[in-house]
Amino acid sequence: MELERPLDALNDARNKRVLVELKNGRQYAGKLKAFDIHVNIVLQDAEERAEGETKRKLGVTFIRGDTIILITPE
Repeated sequence: MELERPLDALNDARNKRVLVELKNGRQYAGKLKAFDIHVNIVLQDAEERAEGETKRKLGVTFIRGDTIILITPE
């Protein structure tokens, strides 16, 4: 599949595990369930990570798009 727009990449990642890094340095990993045009995202089975290790499990988590600097496949 050819990606033409940035949101196409997010759509391809839907229902797959992603790693999200925020401006404050925190990282979250989980299954990408939903997103909108502002890149607000919902992760399922989310966990907070620090230095590659799980700090705590969060379950379903909403992350505001303007706090995100990176979303990558896990």
